[in-house]
Amino acid sequence: MDQVNRVYLDHNATTPLRGEARDAMLAAMDLVGNPSSVHAEGRSAKMVVERARAQVAALVGCLSTQVVFTGSATEAAALAVAQKGRHGGRFAALPTEHDCLLDWSEAELPSLVGRDGFYNAVRMNDMTCRLSEAAKNGGALLLAMSAANSETGIVAPIVPHSSTYEVSEHYDEGPLSVEATTVCDITQAVGKIPLQWDRLFKPSYAILSAHKLGGPKGVGALINFTADDPEPMLRGGGQEMGRRSGTENVVGIAGFGAAAAAAQRDVEAGKWDKIEKLRNILESALEAASNTTIFVGKESRRLPNTSCFATPGWKGETQVMQMDLAGFAISAGSACSSGKVKASRVLKAMGLGDIAGDAVRVSLGLDTTEDDVMRFADTWAQKLKKHEARAA
Repeated sequence: MDQVNRVYLDHNATTPLRGEARDAMLAAMDLVGNPSSVHAEGRSAKMVVERARAQVAALVGCLSTQVVFTGSATEAAALAVAQKGRHGGRFAALPTEHDCLLDWSEAELPSLVGRDGFYNAVRMNDMTCRLSEAAKNGGALLLAMSAANSETGIVAPIVPHSSTYEVSEHYDEGPLSVEATTVCDITQAVGKIPLQWDRLFKPSYAILSAHKLGGPKGVGALINFTADDPEPMLRGGGQEMGRRSGTENVVGIAGFGAAAAAAQRDVEAGKWDKIEKLRNILESALEAASNTTIFVGKESRRLPNTSCFATPGWKGETQVMQMDLAGFAISAGSACSSGKVKASRVLKAMGLGDIAGDAVRVSLGLDTTEDDVMRFADTWAQKLKKHEARAA
């Protein structure tokens, strides 16, 4: 299929660059100064960085001084984990977390969300016990939990507190507490759903990335909600108020800020409501074509743009390749595994077993149309019929 006619449905992997971000980056490219220099040229560059810092802070709902620019959300995650000594000395991540956090985990924890997409009170109790066991020699833990899962779109019904988690819905048992401070991955949620941090209910740290909301690749941020500056991993020039040395990527940061401001306007204008309707239209069309396909977390709260579904016996990798050849870009799991396509670790942790290898993710963007999703559904249905004919 001609590139002009391709349909991009992998926005959770990365998003097209917003026009506002492109314009801001082009303007920043003409700046000569180093933002650490005190002359006029340096102050001009510094002004761009600080404007962007304020724009990111406004989107996240924090103070400008709490934003630390990094090279990616992965670096932001590593910087957050490096602060574990201030939070009991141990770090743990749920098995449904992104690899940038899970790979640092020092404790094996259960998934809190089941195959139906709902968080489970029994699993929460199990995690409480495991955290207590893991922390018995070191006090509290620094615990990672995402605001929304990148593969399934399932939004966590848990409010991060400075010292506990409180389960806020789907339970008859009432609130449960876990003694742990938190790193919250807001990479997929920010810019799609409102983030409402109460002054008494917020994580210790949050991480996000520009390219998930229409900004450039290669720039992210750590949000430090604690009273203390994070201990830097990169030392040298003392940039970012001593929290992350290295000359700031002025061009990338300018694009990040402009994208954050545009994303905030989109959320406030309710633009994602339309995308949620398109997602539901897509799923209805796919259900009409297959009575065996499982939609992960369909009855739970999800990101408005995300659909993760599995058709038993039809490998996700095969679906991705077939749809790519037909002109549609989708994915099987996270895009951050060096191009590897394998059974979703997240879905396995949720209890989907072998079906995890049959799952794909479709993630819509603000430019996605009803024609796009219906063309995808029709093509997918045709590919399914051929698959079923071969398997018969």
